[in-house]
Amino acid sequence: MAHYWLMKSEPDAYGWDDLVAEGEGTWDGVKNAQASNNMKAMKKGDQVLFYHSRQGLEVVGIMEVSEEHSPDITTDPDRWVVVKVKPVRKLARPVPLKAMKQNPELANLAIIRQTRLSVAPVTESEWAAILEMSEG
Repeated sequence: MAHYWLMKSEPDAYGWDDLVAEGEGTWDGVKNAQASNNMKAMKKGDQVLFYHSRQGLEVVGIMEVSEEHSPDITTDPDRWVVVKVKPVRKLARPVPLKAMKQNPELANLAIIRQTRLSVAPVTESEWAAILEMSEG
């Protein structure tokens, strides 16, 4: 059974278009224990929402975990990990954080409760609500 996640990146550092251009990206540089543990829990095939942080503040696309965690050689490989992701599709419409905060179905969404968490689990119902918002 696939699980759902949300991963944040600043679009000027690494945005959706960068991932699409690469075809497969390495999600590195995560230096938060909870976010790193979430990456360690990811399995190949898991679905991931790509969220533009700082600029945009919106979910813009869907990725898929293409390779499970391995050591992050860009930081401390004994402590931090990376995963590889591939773009699945851009959302029909970006889903802004402001709109997500107004949706009662998303009241417990990790990025609303823990604003600094860059890699977070998403429940199946939260995933469905966000996708519905992107199509509405």
